[in-house]
Amino acid sequence: MRRGRARLRTVALIGIDGSGKTTQAHRLADALTAAGRPAAYRRNASGRRWLGRLAHRLGLPDAQRLVGRDGVLAVESVLRWLAIAVALLSCLLTGRTAVMDRYSACQYVSIRAHGGHRWERLARAGYRLFPTPQVTFLLAVDPAVAYQRIEERGTDHESMGWLTAADTAYRTLPEYPSFVLVDAGRSAEEVTEQIQAHLATWLPDDVHPDPSRGSSEGSAPTAVPQPAPPPAPPAAPAQERAGRGDGASLLVQARP
Repeated sequence: MRRGRARLRTVALIGIDGSGKTTQAHRLADALTAAGRPAAYRRNASGRRWLGRLAHRLGLPDAQRLVGRDGVLAVESVLRWLAIAVALLSCLLTGRTAVMDRYSACQYVSIRAHGGHRWERLARAGYRLFPTPQVTFLLAVDPAVAYQRIEERGTDHESMGWLTAADTAYRTLPEYPSFVLVDAGRSAEEVTEQIQAHLATWLPDDVHPDPSRGSSEGSAPTAVPQPAPPPAPPAAPAQERAGRGDGASLLVQARP
């Protein structure tokens, strides 16, 4: 649970909708807890989905028609700020590692994808109070794959335009070089292995992923011990080889 002398206090998982953040955040929190390092899953939602549902109930196509673009960004920024503040305070009081499903970078992305860049400066001023997570995983996935996943789960809907804009926004954030990129286009099990492999120095040996399967960049697989070779068969008693003129070999039994 420690890397050097630093304790793993906060891990964040970010990415566009449909990248698998919630699934992987739950799995990571469970893995840490099972290893004897209590962790808490925290979902830092912005309320955008809730606003969208409210708009639909009122007969409006989306949240922007309900409160306007600036209204959506204001509500999102405030609700996510409160969610992160509560999550950090709770984990501070309980001593648990905070596994964050979304973090401040997600709000900056939402602002950029909505085209409200002037809001980003205000948001960053407010979110500056929060510590930077020790590890931030960016679950990178093709927007087309993310769109298909969202449609299959059937609980909400996102347009390809929004997913593409959000994907571009993540890659243009000034924090982007500090993110740990995870190929979220793979199966959920493979993504879990990538995440846990990167956290290998924080996790006990018994929860490391199988090194024979994929691992994330920068983490060397653990060596697998090879079985000992079988013992050599005993040599034949007192046998000599004698050559024949035609090149073939002949076994000759030595007389006692």
